Amino acid sequence: MTQKKTWSDRFEGSLHPAIVEFNASITFDIELIEYDLTGSIAHAKMLAKTGIISESEAQTLVKGLEQIRQEHRDGNFNPDIDQEDVHFAVERRLTELVGDVGKKLHTARSRNDQVGTDIRLYLRDQIQQIRSQIKAFQQVLLNHAQGNVETLIPGYTHLQRAQPISLAHHLLAYFQMAQRDWERLGEIYTRTNVSPLGCGALAGTTFPIDRHYSAELLGFSDVYGNSLDGVSDRDFAIEFLNAASLIMVHLSRLSEEMILWASQEFGFISLTDSCATGSSIMPQKKNPDVPELVRGKAGRVFGHLQGMLVLMKGLPLAYNKDLQEDKEAIFDGVKTVKGSLEAMTVLLGEGITFRKERLSEAVAEDFSNATDVADYLAAKGVPFREAYNLVGKVVKTSLASGKLLKDLTLEEWHALHPNFEADIYEAITPKQVVAARNSYGGTGFEQIHQAIERAKKQLELS
Repeated sequence: MTQKKTWSDRFEGSLHPAIVEFNASITFDIELIEYDLTGSIAHAKMLAKTGIISESEAQTLVKGLEQIRQEHRDGNFNPDIDQEDVHFAVERRLTELVGDVGKKLHTARSRNDQVGTDIRLYLRDQIQQIRSQIKAFQQVLLNHAQGNVETLIPGYTHLQRAQPISLAHHLLAYFQMAQRDWERLGEIYTRTNVSPLGCGALAGTTFPIDRHYSAELLGFSDVYGNSLDGVSDRDFAIEFLNAASLIMVHLSRLSEEMILWASQEFGFISLTDSCATGSSIMPQKKNPDVPELVRGKAGRVFGHLQGMLVLMKGLPLAYNKDLQEDKEAIFDGVKTVKGSLEAMTVLLGEGITFRKERLSEAVAEDFSNATDVADYLAAKGVPFREAYNLVGKVVKTSLASGKLLKDLTLEEWHALHPNFEADIYEAITPKQVVAARNSYGGTGFEQIHQAIERAKKQLELS
């Protein structure tokens, strides 16, 4: 490196080239340039309002910063690694454009509170975009649910057939997971939307700044009340990555089911050509690449969360260079979640078809109605545990004889217990098994219609 870095005259020499490269963040924090410019414009206006610089100087600074914004958007602002980070790059370019007045921009501000402001402005925007994506994802889930209230699907526990349920009920479970994700991000937005600008390096500043004014210009709802906390806090970033991890958990669980359902063994869904790929050697294959990738990318986001926790756990107050490592984790976490939400929304919207005939067959070929036989007897006064044990024996003998419960004759039912009547056959049909579960939040069709109405209201209110 040939030129001296932007430090005070405390330094005489230049950094070693390897240290320049190791120290630099410009290759990734250029992502923050729009937010850095916005924050700097607010800071310049605050400096003028408080009389720290003149109004004309502030106007010059704002004009120069907006020119840099346009240069960036036009692809003409491309700082190299010698600029170290986006903040220095902007300040240097500003000084080239407006002269010495550009050197006044950093008055009453440290790079510590500057970068803290930038990352909050960035994440605040991204949270809102992700929340919008979640609503789009919920809408396609709701669309499928509305069209499949009386479509039945095997319900599982331990990945073993348990009880038949409405397909809509199954899909609405993911709707509710996504609703919690949306609400959780809203809570995190509140804690992200706090301004550290004006905290300085760690102790505030001797200048008569107005932190509430700059926060107002930037749309922050509050300011940090402790300067040490303001420059060193990354709780909001950890909270975001935690929320992002939960989003990926939910998408990955759905992905796992889509992968199973698309297999020949299940055959519950078909993949459209627009959302599946083939094999390079096996011409018959149609692979569920989208859910497989989402399932794989979940671990990537989990890793960023773990990395941030480890990054923060040993840092003394206040700012430490370690915090430069927060950005790549946040940026990639945002990118991965947004990409996964978009892909899964497209997959659900136009990439799958439910094979209703196969689903109908699936719920009629097992013993998932066994609980309803026990419930039938319990409703006629037989103690449930007694009924439960009786039905267990029935299932055992039926398996041995190659029969399903629906295949037993009325005489066989009577031999098992005198309380069985001809209405047992209707009681154990898959549709009646589902319809009968009409407790609040259950899979009964009446409950599903109510759940759909509640889901519509949740989308309308968001």
